[in-house]
Amino acid sequence: MNRRHFLASSIAFAAIGLSGTSWARTERSRRPDDQTRAKSLIAAARSQINVTRLYSSAYVRLPYPNGDIALEQGVCSDVVIRAYRQAFGYDLQKTVHEDMVKAFFAYPKIWSMRKPDSNIDHRRVPNLQTFLKRRSAQLEVSDDPGQYKPGDIVTQMISGKLPHIAIVSDRRSHGGERPLILHNIGNGTQEEDGLFKYPITGHYRYFPS
Repeated sequence: MNRRHFLASSIAFAAIGLSGTSWARTERSRRPDDQTRAKSLIAAARSQINVTRLYSSAYVRLPYPNGDIALEQGVCSDVVIRAYRQAFGYDLQKTVHEDMVKAFFAYPKIWSMRKPDSNIDHRRVPNLQTFLKRRSAQLEVSDDPGQYKPGDIVTQMISGKLPHIAIVSDRRSHGGERPLILHNIGNGTQEEDGLFKYPITGHYRYFPS
């Protein structure tokens, strides 16, 4: 290939690359941005306040997909599951189950289970942590409250043995020092100042398309 043909080919490939980049940016610009999706997720979690009034960790057989226990009760993970379902039509029961069927070996064996169980797997915080990591949603854990953005997911460890999960709110603590969190830690769904009340074990940002 002579120099003239080489330059012509290089220009053509560059043009294709620029066109592809432009197309990708256009495609991304058509999707709701993170801020909009975060607002939807937070609103869905907040709508559970005074609806989910009880904490219940009992094993319950659920329909599949889109299975849920009675709305007036649940655990911390149910706040997250219901918020994603309401905000995005995204069913964590189904997506976690499908991923566990595909890669059961990748998930914790804390409960001595030999196969996935669509009734309970998505309601267990360590499984949600694994799922979010496998979706490349994991972010750095930090002591800086500014690193936790509205709509982020945080996991905590209570008393050194009880995994917990919450959604970061767009409202802040008295004085504006920390974002509040939306969660159920025993008294139904609440929005309160609890981000650093317990050690943070995970930080995630996941807005499914």
